[in-house]
Amino acid sequence: MSTANSSVSVCSNALLMLGAQTINNFTENNDRARLAANLYPGARDALLREHPWSCAVKRVVLSADKDKPEYGFSYRFTLPADYIRVLSVGEANEDVEYLVEQRCILANRSSLKLRYVFQNTDVSTYDAVLVDLLELSMAAKMAYAITQSTSMAQYRYQEFQAALKTAKALNGLEYPAETFGQSSLLEGRLNG
Repeated sequence: MSTANSSVSVCSNALLMLGAQTINNFTENNDRARLAANLYPGARDALLREHPWSCAVKRVVLSADKDKPEYGFSYRFTLPADYIRVLSVGEANEDVEYLVEQRCILANRSSLKLRYVFQNTDVSTYDAVLVDLLELSMAAKMAYAITQSTSMAQYRYQEFQAALKTAKALNGLEYPAETFGQSSLLEGRLNG
């Protein structure tokens, strides 16, 4: 088996939770390896999209594409290849109007600061809680196919959902509290 905290070890630990034999790699000639290979990328990306895990956040400054949108915005920016989800556009407390369409961001600026969740495929950089959560997610996704038990599949899904809430709360403690920023509308509502 691969070293600790690899995509294969995550899937093997999920198989162990289901009482099945582990795998040594995704190319083994058995149903468990094929199932894990098919489900793992989607499970990982869905989990990364679920929350801004600190191990999967990046910042970039995007330059405008040559082609411009037909209307509505002045510039178009192609999203990074590893993009999963926008966290913020522009500086903190800056109100930047933008729209995400077809793997592009549309805005009225010629360059754009983007903070986003990226497709971090290196499990060795994940927090231990996120690794555990990914194992639970894989166990939930493989449960019925491995055990042929609906109750086991439901149990593993509920276990995953409970762990997800805890993991989000723990990860959220690493970020400073967000503010609403400066807004004339907000000031008007607060000050009457």
